[in-house]
Amino acid sequence: MQELFLEYRFSINPLQPAVDILIAELAELGFDSFLETRDGLLAYVKKELWNPADLRNVHILANEDFDIDYEVSEIVQENWNEQWEKNFEPINVDNQCVVRAPFHEKQDVAYDIVITPKMSFGTGHHETTHMMLEMVLALDFKDKSVLDMGCGTGVLAILAAMKGARSVDAIDIDNWSYLNAMENVSGNGCEQIKVFEGDVSLLTNQSYDIILANINRNILLSDISVYAGHLKKDGVLLLSGFYKEDIALISKECAAHGLSFQENLEKNNWVASKYVF
Repeated sequence: MQELFLEYRFSINPLQPAVDILIAELAELGFDSFLETRDGLLAYVKKELWNPADLRNVHILANEDFDIDYEVSEIVQENWNEQWEKNFEPINVDNQCVVRAPFHEKQDVAYDIVITPKMSFGTGHHETTHMMLEMVLALDFKDKSVLDMGCGTGVLAILAAMKGARSVDAIDIDNWSYLNAMENVSGNGCEQIKVFEGDVSLLTNQSYDIILANINRNILLSDISVYAGHLKKDGVLLLSGFYKEDIALISKECAAHGLSFQENLEKNNWVASKYVF
């Protein structure tokens, strides 16, 4: 007898940070596979393990700051794989880097990254990840020490390693992201990447040439002082996960800790910024 899954298709406005919060809450209730879409999220759970009344425990659905609707459908396991593949498309960044799933054909680019996203953020579909990939492509990573903070799938760490980084520490506070990043790092053969579960409290005496942090505004504002404390002289800090209207706040906090603004990328009101120590 084939196993049955439920597919919840959420439409969300605005997408962030609602998508990340929704994933975290659904994971606690037994959902084990997620796929971000252009307008929201697909979430999957085994039918036999799910009580629809448990959605009442998903607090983000009642948050008036977000408009969240959903539809639910029942699918068999063999169609689940087909549905997942249908909704996950490869991402091409500047014709230099492709982020794809294992079932996609390899493309002729300098950096071919294979990601199995599972429950983790960072497939390249979201504007912030895409812009961070663009910024990573523009930087020299040869023999550099790198920190990827809030690594999600590990895609930024993997690209940094492929570009010649000597060592990369990838950290995420979410267990599923930690496990997924471990899998993706291994799958892409990046032996110089070490993945850790936790937050900035894991940082002790390390210093880095480049720090990447694609998280959200509040965490960035809280942790910029820590990043500055672990950057080498002339080190580079790349930040994303915030909106255009947050640039002044982010830049003010960076300036307070000796970080000079260099440039921004903007996409659909999301921003990625480069600072130099």
